[in-house]
Amino acid sequence: MKVELTKFRIKPGKSEVVDEWITYIHESMDSVVANLEGDKIYIETIFREAFNDVEYLYWYSIQDKEAAESEPNSPIDEKHLEYFDECIDKTFRPEDMVAAAVMVQDKFKDCIKN
Repeated sequence: MKVELTKFRIKPGKSEVVDEWITYIHESMDSVVANLEGDKIYIETIFREAFNDVEYLYWYSIQDKEAAESEPNSPIDEKHLEYFDECIDKTFRPEDMVAAAVMVQDKFKDCIKN
């Protein structure tokens, strides 16, 4: 099992597009969740933060340890990458947080393994 948390900065002036992106995710949730299985992602959560007039998105995921980045192969992936390219500031190096401790109850570990 691999646990990740990455911080991305939103481009100035793209807050409304991020709103649209999050709405798209909510409105397409069944397809989004179905897409996670093929990517071997068990849980994915997006957090949003505004700090000193700068916005950030944080991606948290629990994945299969063998999960790999893949080329977009579904309409959901393609739409996600369109939003990502439009909204994420590529001049800001994404910050990968280091998991100091991962606490998961055994009954959930068993579910993840199956």
